[in-house]
Amino acid sequence: MRNAFAQEITALAAEREDVVLLSGDIGNRLFDKYKEGAKQRFFNCGVAESNMIGVAAGLAMNGLRPICYTIAPFITYRCMEQIRIDLCYHKQPVVVVGTGSGLAYASLGTTHHSCEEMGMLRLLPEMTVLAPADANEVKALLRASLNHDGPVYMRIGKKNEPQVHDSTPVLTIGKAVKFRDGTRVCLLNTGTMLPRTLETAGLLEQAGISVEVNHFPTVKPLDMECLEDVSSRFDLLVSIEEHSVLGGFGSSISEWLSERRDHRPRLVKIGTADHFLHETSEQESAMEHYGLTPAAMAKRIQDAL
Repeated sequence: MRNAFAQEITALAAEREDVVLLSGDIGNRLFDKYKEGAKQRFFNCGVAESNMIGVAAGLAMNGLRPICYTIAPFITYRCMEQIRIDLCYHKQPVVVVGTGSGLAYASLGTTHHSCEEMGMLRLLPEMTVLAPADANEVKALLRASLNHDGPVYMRIGKKNEPQVHDSTPVLTIGKAVKFRDGTRVCLLNTGTMLPRTLETAGLLEQAGISVEVNHFPTVKPLDMECLEDVSSRFDLLVSIEEHSVLGGFGSSISEWLSERRDHRPRLVKIGTADHFLHETSEQESAMEHYGLTPAAMAKRIQDAL
């Protein structure tokens, strides 16, 4: 996904002279081709992520379209005050991209995990929160973000994520995408969990359970029309995310459900539990720890049914 980001931002910089890329001392070789064509519009801001957000806000106030890029926990947790005041309060059109989101950097320990940042950032007024599923969605949403009026946070994976789309899809901020029809249970996915969500649906189908899958590339604003539709047709909804079950995608759906006059349907939230993972491991082992494998998720859903 980070390679797709580098390719797309290079193409966008060639098309638009207002595009400026800021990096938090990461991915310097990744952006060699970008710098070949737009060297004056690349700034390595060093290990000073909060300052990078302030610089981006200043550039945006002068009519440019900045994109800030570095590892997800460093560009979010360290920068909440600057994102809140410099970007959101002034509604500045800055795109903040966090790479290696969720448990992608599991092998580097909890300092590099980002399982709470979507929940933090979706609370901020004017902030849009995006979670693409694969490299092609990164390209589509990056283009959409640069045409969006206001700040955007986009969490992406690291590398070698499975491709879901054969080509760059047409995505609209705030709209979900249906991947399969079903009648018994509806899985609501966001972000890079989509391949695992689809595999989970396949396991449930093998067990005789008809499953619908809707993917939400946008966490904020939610696609209310999709939620209203599935809530009227299903008794069980399941939210799936590589993020804490507190405050994130599933919580935003539960908030929406709480406002409905009809309290149907039931919602099961699947994500990371409310505790730190103290052991270092590869991403797959970390996912197993939190029950985010297709087999574990299928069992959880069957138990709920």
